[in-house]
Amino acid sequence: AQEPGTPLSDQEYHKFFKFLQNTLRASTACHIREQYGCKNSLIQILDKYENHGIIPQGPVCSKQPGNPFFRNFCTFSFYRCIKKKYFLKV
Repeated sequence: AQEPGTPLSDQEYHKFFKFLQNTLRASTACHIREQYGCKNSLIQILDKYENHGIIPQGPVCSKQPGNPFFRNFCTFSFYRCIKKKYFLKV
């Protein structure tokens, strides 16, 4: 078992985003995030699942050149939606 709050492994990310592979499904999840924000219960379930049961608090860093810092996981997730970089990890 992974430690709560850590990102998923590559294999776990593959499984997590498997249902989002379809562009329509990915854009729908992002639309819900954009429309209702990170407090939406479905979005919180997805965010918790993605991070082994805990949504990270505080700033997060990514491996994305030029955008290494985000003030919180919600901001990071919005960035992924806007850029359509669903596999971008923190």
